[in-house]
Amino acid sequence: MEKQIQKRTLATRAKLVAAAEAIVSEGGFDALRVEEVVSRAGVAKGTFFAHFRDKDALMERLIGARLDCILDALSEVPAPVTVGTMVDEMLPMLHFMVSERYVFDLILRYSGAALTDDIGPIGMCIARHETVVMGWLNAEGVRRDVPLKILAEGIQAFVFQTLGLHFCALHTDVPIQSRLRSYLEPWLLARS
Repeated sequence: MEKQIQKRTLATRAKLVAAAEAIVSEGGFDALRVEEVVSRAGVAKGTFFAHFRDKDALMERLIGARLDCILDALSEVPAPVTVGTMVDEMLPMLHFMVSERYVFDLILRYSGAALTDDIGPIGMCIARHETVVMGWLNAEGVRRDVPLKILAEGIQAFVFQTLGLHFCALHTDVPIQSRLRSYLEPWLLARS
């Protein structure tokens, strides 16, 4: 009997996620409302909260899944040989991260930077991004006086700085790729 309950629980969760994905595809992440999710899924509001502690927990799952797909593609590309190529390869992820202010805020909040008790889908994606980037850092000309892990963590710090400035009214005149490249070139390239 316990397996039936487990199957039903998984099916209900899948209905909630599918309803949320449909809402997001129609109106963006900011359009998602719990009331609309439960209505489309055909469940009670209490059922939603039995599966997700709040709306942000559901959103973290949806955003994490999108980031995972982008990271799947990034892990398949050959290691970039220039900083410019590295930035270009990361652009789909960066554009998704700033596609909506709500998306960026949630990614920032759940990236692990806030030292949450448990690392969820977004935090796992941030860690995975670090691993992907570390694999790219064996390129010719990349500095060797700092461990690769520190270089990768620096890249992530510059990514968040770049994206944060994207939302700042004083700094919207510089494209994301130009700003990130201006940070990464002095950070990554060997000093002569």
